[in-house]
Amino acid sequence: MGIKIVFPGNKKVDAILPSGFVVHTDQPVRDGGDGTAPAPFELFLASIGTCAGIYIVGFCESRNIPYEDIEINQELFYDPVARRISKVKLEIRVPKDFPEKYYDALIKSANICAVKKTIENAPEFETVTVTK
Repeated sequence: MGIKIVFPGNKKVDAILPSGFVVHTDQPVRDGGDGTAPAPFELFLASIGTCAGIYIVGFCESRNIPYEDIEINQELFYDPVARRISKVKLEIRVPKDFPEKYYDALIKSANICAVKKTIENAPEFETVTVTK
């Protein structure tokens, strides 16, 4: 699977996905960008919660449970010494009438997300420079 990264100008960096979709990123104005799209790190962080969300949707759909009123609040804990995110907490917020017997199953569904599994089992990274 290959993703092509292109540089359309200023601080914009786009990813052209194998599906044909283009993911646009930019830097905030305060960092020299135009602020026209999320920053790459914001997209990375958003992918954690949205990935968990799609597994929750699948769980609910398989049981004919409405999921439109479910929300995930994603809280980030920052370690200023290490200068990185040290913890990500996902809080699944369900409506009052959501069956309590499924609370743990929702957590299990969210935790099998491919993004989370990839972070927990980090891939090897290799960066090289080649000519076109």
